[in-house]
Formats: sequence, C-alpha cells, structure tokens
Amino acid sequence: MPSTPSTPPTDPATASTAPTGKSDAAASRGRRSSGPDRTGSYDVEFTGLDRDGKLVFAGLMLGMFVASVSQTIVGPAMPRIVADLGGLDYYNWVITAAMLVSAVVVPIAGKLSDMYGRKGLYLAGLGIFMTGTILAGLSGGFWFLVFARAVQGLGMGILMPLSQTIIGDIIPPRQRGKYQGLMGTVFAVSSVAGPLVGGTVTDNFGWRSLFFLTLPLGILAFAFIVRFMRLDFTAQPARIDVWGMATLTPALVLGLLATTWAGSTYAWTSPVILGMFAASIVLLVAFVLIELKVESPLVPLSMLRDPVVALSIAASFLISVAMFGAIVYIPVYAQGAMGVSATDSGAILIPHTLSMMLVGIVIGLLVSRFGRYKAFMLTGGLLLVVGYGALAMVRFDDTPWHLVIPMLVTGIGLGMTVQLYTLAVQNAVPQSELGIATASLQFARNLGSTVGTAVLGALMSASMAGSIASHLPDGADAAAADLDASSVLDPSALADLPPAVADAIREGLAEAISTVFIAIVPVAALALLLTIFIAERPLRTTLQKREPRTTTGSVPAIGAEDGWDENERQELDAVRSSAPTGTNASEPTRDTETAGSRQA
Repeated sequence: MPSTPSTPPTDPATASTAPTGKSDAAASRGRRSSGPDRTGSYDVEFTGLDRDGKLVFAGLMLGMFVASVSQTIVGPAMPRIVADLGGLDYYNWVITAAMLVSAVVVPIAGKLSDMYGRKGLYLAGLGIFMTGTILAGLSGGFWFLVFARAVQGLGMGILMPLSQTIIGDIIPPRQRGKYQGLMGTVFAVSSVAGPLVGGTVTDNFGWRSLFFLTLPLGILAFAFIVRFMRLDFTAQPARIDVWGMATLTPALVLGLLATTWAGSTYAWTSPVILGMFAASIVLLVAFVLIELKVESPLVPLSMLRDPVVALSIAASFLISVAMFGAIVYIPVYAQGAMGVSATDSGAILIPHTLSMMLVGIVIGLLVSRFGRYKAFMLTGGLLLVVGYGALAMVRFDDTPWHLVIPMLVTGIGLGMTVQLYTLAVQNAVPQSELGIATASLQFARNLGSTVGTAVLGALMSASMAGSIASHLPDGADAAAADLDASSVLDPSALADLPPAVADAIREGLAEAISTVFIAIVPVAALALLLTIFIAERPLRTTLQKREPRTTTGSVPAIGAEDGWDENERQELDAVRSSAPTGTNASEPTRDTETAGSRQA
C-alpha cells in the first residue's frame, strides 16, 4: 500500500509555528505547537539540541569523518600499495570499486530508511564500512583490496545520505543550515589532513596502518549512535520494490562503468561502450515504467514534479561536474605545466578547501538567522562562473598564484551553494520522503563527479596530442610527438628530454587542460541558470511527526516524556470528534519529542 502522507493538509513550507492554546512552558520544552491533523500529523517546536541531541550530532560527524578521511588518507600510499600488491595496469579500480558500489546503493538506502527507519540502517552502514576497512588492511593481493574497497563503498553508500537525512529528522529546516555547515567541515578537514597524515604514517609505519588508524573513531561513533540516538519513527510497511531495484542497479552499474572506461580502457565509439550505454538506457526506461505503476516505488517520480526538488538535483549534478573536473586537473596543471612539486601542487588546493569550509559555516549561520537562502545560492553560483572563467584564462608560464586565486573564488562559491541545495530539497518534501529525496540529491552529486571526471578527461586526452605537436620545435624527433603529460609529471623522464621538447609538452599540456577549464564554464553557468528558477520557500521552524506510532521500527525519542498534557488531549479529542468515519483515531500511548526537541 502507498505510504501514509506525513504532512498536514497545508503546505509544510508555510505551516504556522504559533502555539495552539498551549502554555509557553510546554512550547519551550519543544512540545507540540499544533494538534494532530486528520492524517495524524502534527508539528513539534524546536528550541535547540539537548544534550543527547548534541551527542547524536557528534556521532554523525565522527561517522562521516571516518568515511571521508579513509578515502583521502590512502592517496599518498597508493604507489606503495601497488608496489607491494601489483595491479599497476588496473590502478583505477581501487577508486572505481568504492565509487561504483556507493553510487548504486545510495537510492536504495534512502528508500529503505524511509520505510524501516534510519538508526539500524546507519549502524549497519558504519559496521559494513569498518569491516571493509579491516579487510583492506589485511589485503594479501590487489584484487582482494579491490573487493575490500567495494565493501567500503557499500558502507559509504549508506552513511553519506543517511547522515544528512538524520539531521533533517532532528533539526527543522530553519535551523538546519548551521548544522549542515558544520557537517561540511568534516569533508574539508579530511581533504586537508588526510593526505598529510597518510604520507607520514606510510613512511613511518607502513601502508597497512592507514586502514586501522581510523577504526577507534569508527567504534566511538558506533557507540555514540547506539547509546544516544532515539528517533521517533512510524513504520511505513509496504512491499519492497524488487523490480525497481532489479532494473535500476544494473542500469547504474553499466552506465557508470561505461563512463569510467570510455576514453581510457575503450574508445568512446567502441562496440563495448556503445553497447553498455544502450543497455543502461533500456534498463532506465524499464525502471521508469515500473516506478509509475508500483504502489511503493523505490524512487517516487512524483517527487520530481516539484520544481524545487528537480531543479536542485539538476543544479547539484552540474556543480559536481564542474567541481571535480577542476579539482582533478588543478594538481596536474600545477605539476606538469608550471613545474611545481607534488607537495606544492596539493597545497594549491588548500585555500579552495578552507574557503569552502569556513564560508559554509558562516552561510549556515546566516540562513538560520534570517531564514533566507536563495540570495546566497545565486551569489555562490555567480562566483563559480567567475572562478572557473578565471581558471580558463591561466597560461602555462603564469605563477601558481594564478591558480590559487581562482580556486579560492570557487571555494567560496561552493561554500555558498552545496549545502543549501540539500536544505532546499529537504524543506520541500514531506517527512515520509526525506530519506529518498536526500539520497537522490547525493546520487546526483556522485553521478556528476563520475561523469565530470570521465568526460572532461576524455576531452583533455583528445586535445593533448595535437596541442603538444603544435609546440614542438622544427626538426624535433617525430617520436616526440607521441609524448604525453606523464613525461613532465615524472622527474626522471623529464631529465632525459631536451629542454625544447620538455617546454613543448608543458605548453601543450597547459592548452589541453585549459580546454577542460573552458568547458567547465558553461556547465557552471547552466547550474546558475537553473538556480534562478528555484522558488525560495519559507523554512519550517517545526519538525513534522506522525501519530499513531507503531511498535515495529519505532523507539522512544530523545528526551521523551511520558504522558500528554491536558491541552494536547483536548486538541486530540477535538480532531477525533471531527474526523470522518473510518479514520484511524487510536490514542497514542506516550508523548514523543525528537532529538533536540528540548533545549539543554
């Protein structure tokens, strides 16, 4: 059966937050600000996270940090890992395995969390991820490491969307911005600290130690969630959309693999790639037809009829294409074209990361203070266009500062936009679809990073040979025309090249990557255009809850107090007396409050 709507008859974005006959004392404790409506939905006022709510939030941040830092910390150790385990020809599979499994799992995890609750699924994701981490540290061969990374990806595909969804469960949209900004710092810190710690630990203790280093934090996060998370939840029993999963999963696998392999393992026009894309499209069409007919679809397509949701997801996809396309090729440009060291090329990204982190926190606070967000999204989108446009104008003989300043601008732009798309989507959907809506947005970002890296990489490769050949001096060895960027990224190979040839490769590489930056500009501009049409809706200041609660899948809320006060019982009786015949009016057995419904 379709799930029962969890929103009151009025638009949740404009729901009143005024008390309805309740005492101020009751409202200040985060109790009901309105009685249950005829669907059994009601609003709970939010006055701040209580002690347990803060500990839950700390546990979520720890879990996200473990997942994100486990990815960045391994980067410096990959050459050593491949040297020990082999597999140089399949190097990318260490990254692809986790990325592919994570992307496929995200929408499934979001839907299941809406049906059966978040806590158990989140703990399962954290446990799976830590299991994959242990397996990776014990790897005795390259393909076992790839398998372990796939297990990690399975855990990540659950953790990433549910962390944002749980924040939506315990904090209303008006106050959510500042907490999402703090969550964004987790990724920023892991991006900066991960590679630094990874290199030091690898040099002193070996690469296997990296995988075990984060386990204590994972165990601590697990303990926090088990002990303190109490999410009020009404189960939505429904038949699992097996056919939807059976068509969406292979469609995503084939599409993502084709995008990853095209231009590297196979040519874009090869029968293998074209066949994989064709099969992926056919399966996606079948998936859409199935979703239009089943009672409880894996991805409710009706959700995409809301322009706020659809435009936010599309804009997030485009921004991920632009963001990862730039992040991947900035270090290559710095090392290959400008001749800076590997350490310095990584340092060029630090201003970008730090500005994104700090601006994200500040914007979150401002959104919570004023309740407005679209102006920040538009300003951030404009900064992204300007920043990527400045990158497209960089020349190979410029100083590294010509890269640092545009990356600083794009970091500010990302800090003003990324988390706000999540906020806009969560504010637009009912509580019953919060999980799948958040997961859909996360999936769009994963897809954008994959497509951006692959397509922009193919664009660079296609222009590389011609750009290098055009700058070779007259009379140069014809074989030199086949040289590529690896010659200037490898110091030993560079030393063996004539200076004129080395300069030609540098300049050709710079032109090829500039082509990538030029291509990113219209992508960012299109994201800005879509953002213009996103309607700004008032941010809710209450949390939506449903009655009656069921025994299956529900646990007491954080800070729950037994019993109803007299005003609440009178409100409930009034609703029952006016409810149509056949309406379920069974009396709830205890008052429930969400995590953070009482101020510490």
